[in-house]
Amino acid sequence: MAAHRLPGTGGRLAIIAGAGALPHHVAEAARRQGEDPFIIALSREADADWTGFDHSILAIGDFAAISRTFEAEGIDRVVLSGGVRRRPEWRDIRPTLRTLAKVPSVLRTLMSGGDDAVLRMAMDLIEASGARVIGVQDVVPNLLADAGPLGTHMPTDDDRRDVEAGIAAANALGALDVGQGAVAVGGRVIALEGAEGTDAMLARVAALKAEGRVSARRRGVLVKLCKPQQDERADLPSIGPSTVAGAEAAGLAGIAVEAGRALVLERSQVVEMADKSGLFILGVERGGYGSR
Repeated sequence: MAAHRLPGTGGRLAIIAGAGALPHHVAEAARRQGEDPFIIALSREADADWTGFDHSILAIGDFAAISRTFEAEGIDRVVLSGGVRRRPEWRDIRPTLRTLAKVPSVLRTLMSGGDDAVLRMAMDLIEASGARVIGVQDVVPNLLADAGPLGTHMPTDDDRRDVEAGIAAANALGALDVGQGAVAVGGRVIALEGAEGTDAMLARVAALKAEGRVSARRRGVLVKLCKPQQDERADLPSIGPSTVAGAEAAGLAGIAVEAGRALVLERSQVVEMADKSGLFILGVERGGYGSR
């Protein structure tokens, strides 16, 4: 297994991959850092092409198979990445002997817990299966957003008012364990992110403007923040080229993300696209411009 290990670590990194482009970005970034990640692609969820990476396809609740994979591949660290569109059902859970005692609490969480609670439960079960869950930022810290502008464009005073409105809305939304993003136009929140994700929310904003239900003369801002109670080992808010394209199509002025706690994927392309489109990209504190 030595060829698969980053010097200074005890074993190999695994990426449990859900839907979307994020897991592939993380895997490529980890490889550039000297890792040789093993990919556990979740069946009925993962949609990337994993040709060129060692990988297997496993069911979302099959912790027995996941545990066997950890042992066979020498996995000691796990990153969770990508979306999970379908909450597992009780019949999907295949525990190991070490996780069997946790099954009653697992079923309660699946029945009544929010997304953050389900994620914490999944991390507990993974660690009971023999590996340590770490955050994307622990492997590739250069994906985190910096404070301040990421490109050449700066927000206007009106844009800053929209950023503040979006921060307040995203904080409230996150406290309910619903989503991480909000769009504000003219100082008014017009869209909140739900299970559909950021790109679909931006498409909804574009439709609202096209229908005249939101003024097309006012541009607006997308804000994405961690949930207040969020475990930072999983599901950090992220933006990438598709986010910039969606913001441009929605006629927004820019995007604000939480500095140090949000991921910027394909940063050079994101900045190039934003600069060309006249959009600002801004790293902000979750408390607003006045926080330190």
